[in-house]
Amino acid sequence: MTDVRADTDAALLAAIAAAQSETRLPSVTAGVVRDGELVWTGARGRFANASGLAPGSNVQYRIGSITKTLTAILVLQCRDEGLLSLNDAVGKHLPGIAFGDRTVRHLLAHSGGMNAEPEGPWWERNPGVSFDELAASMDESHATGPADRRHHYSNLGYALLGELVARLRGESWLDVVQERILDPLEMRRTSYFPFGAAAQGYSVHPFSGQLIEEPAYDSGAMAPAGQLWSTIEDLARYANFWIDPVPEVLSRDTVDEMSAPTAADPREALTASYGLGLRLIADDPYLLFGHTGSMPGFLAGLFVDRIRRIGAVTVGNATHGKVASLAPELITTLVRYEPVLAREWLPEPQLEHGDELLGHWYWGNTPLTIGVSAGGLLMSGAMSCRFTPLGPDLYQGRDGYFAGERLRVVRTGTAIDHLNLATFILTRTPYGEK
Repeated sequence: MTDVRADTDAALLAAIAAAQSETRLPSVTAGVVRDGELVWTGARGRFANASGLAPGSNVQYRIGSITKTLTAILVLQCRDEGLLSLNDAVGKHLPGIAFGDRTVRHLLAHSGGMNAEPEGPWWERNPGVSFDELAASMDESHATGPADRRHHYSNLGYALLGELVARLRGESWLDVVQERILDPLEMRRTSYFPFGAAAQGYSVHPFSGQLIEEPAYDSGAMAPAGQLWSTIEDLARYANFWIDPVPEVLSRDTVDEMSAPTAADPREALTASYGLGLRLIADDPYLLFGHTGSMPGFLAGLFVDRIRRIGAVTVGNATHGKVASLAPELITTLVRYEPVLAREWLPEPQLEHGDELLGHWYWGNTPLTIGVSAGGLLMSGAMSCRFTPLGPDLYQGRDGYFAGERLRVVRTGTAIDHLNLATFILTRTPYGEK
């Protein structure tokens, strides 16, 4: 599938061909989305499985930790419906559990200081256990540090979140995923186990270059951290959901909340961080968010940019190689060859509130301007902020330094005397003038 220019198509294909060749991928498949559509797909490699299956956009691959983003959605749905608070201690919903004093928010953002993996055999390469067995093996002495100190990735934390959701809903984690995400988004080729055309997971021997089959066990209680299988076509639908949220699944406000920085590794804080179930990558002046995925024999990546309404998804059947990081690279390639056009300017609608505030203002001798942008009030100049009306002569900041702060119109009689913006006094004339 291609709905991009020929030179863009060639550049995108060259990127996945280089990744497949240089990092020895048995197969890799990718897709690019723009404005709600899957506009390009490409594949490289001949070994989706041992039977000669060709890689393609409808072939299933295991998506690893992209599964965590679906678990995070389920948690935020519970929060939005009043079933929990993100500041709830996990032990409130899972009584007696180790790390029960960590909050739901800690687990979502990997900021609770929990150990990364459960005790016992490496869960990714062994059959999964029940939640009771998993809980019995947990030990707070294995914590990596105190809560809120740093981002420390924890697969174990997402096993707890999956169980928490299942208990609140009275259904299995898988059933809730199916009913509340996969069905509404029509992701019909995303499943717990593969069915139909599906890739075999491989690792590549470091010296012989031969393919070695990797296991694909049922992860049991760890499934909410990395069990699911999917296709490029389904992942493209999922990527478009993050760009244009479906209210039946999550509101736009909740997606905004999830994609805001919550925790970071100090070494990467300026370039990468983590939200509530989402990885964030700075792409100045834009922000990419999504997730990577890794399970034995499989790698995956999904990242989107909501402002430019573009994204990329990648899957491959190798334990090691350039697949997850290929998704952001494809976004960069798309923009390099087909720059996203600025939105066309249109005349602003008539304001329902705030006409009297338009024009020049001064904070002391510092000039400011209040105008109309996207149907709302925008203050620009030395201080910048958008405002939403809350009631007569009362507004609330939406972003920047004054996000959440109140702007009050102070009158003498019916005439405006000044504006009080969180104690900053704004007047129509500079300081000292009448």
